[in-house]
Amino acid sequence: MPQNSPIFIFMLTNQDRTVADAAERLKDVLAAGIKHVGFKDIGLPFDKLLVLASAVKAAGASLYLEVVSLDEESERRSAQAAVDLGVDILMGGTRPNVVLPVIAGKNIRYYPFPGKIVGHPSKLEGTIETIVDSARQLTAIEGVSGLDLLAYRFDGDVESLITRVCRAIGKPVVVAGSIDSPERMAAVVRSGAAGFTIGTAAFNGAFSGSSNLRMEIETEIDVLKRIQADAGDVARSALISN
Repeated sequence: MPQNSPIFIFMLTNQDRTVADAAERLKDVLAAGIKHVGFKDIGLPFDKLLVLASAVKAAGASLYLEVVSLDEESERRSAQAAVDLGVDILMGGTRPNVVLPVIAGKNIRYYPFPGKIVGHPSKLEGTIETIVDSARQLTAIEGVSGLDLLAYRFDGDVESLITRVCRAIGKPVVVAGSIDSPERMAAVVRSGAAGFTIGTAAFNGAFSGSSNLRMEIETEIDVLKRIQADAGDVARSALISN
């Protein structure tokens, strides 16, 4: 079993909306050592998103925007917002034909959702086979840099889904949404995902039981380190036994 070190992307979101006090919360996020920060395109007016984006970039962190768009025109507006905000990675959405012309030449990496996405908060529908097929089709498109997989919004064998998608494509997969326990985090590490997002779980104190956001994030980082260390121990034991 190879040791995997997925990127921890902290989302300043709760229930798929950017939190109202995101600028204040960002201080705790950065103080905890997070270097990858994102938010949604809903929950705050655009002028406040601009201020938030500037603060993330000024801190030297990578900036992510995850879109919540249910129709073509709103997805186009979200893509333009990504350009105006100067994000590094645009995540989510399901319409590369709409998004890619907007972000062309802007040095923005684009990670759309594979599979059928419904509702808000978003759910992932389909079978593992149909989602893997969608992943292959999307990543074959020039300009699609990776995928944003709503694995824990899927009603099925989540770890198998993540593993199958990661193995099927040659581009990064970020697991987004509902990672609220060490067991789920460990599944992400085992599956070979390139990264994962946490937002709502942190604001709910899912790992530490604390309402102190910095403490919660530091607990999540410690859990991730232990999982990675355990994965490394297992890999080394497998090599020795062989």
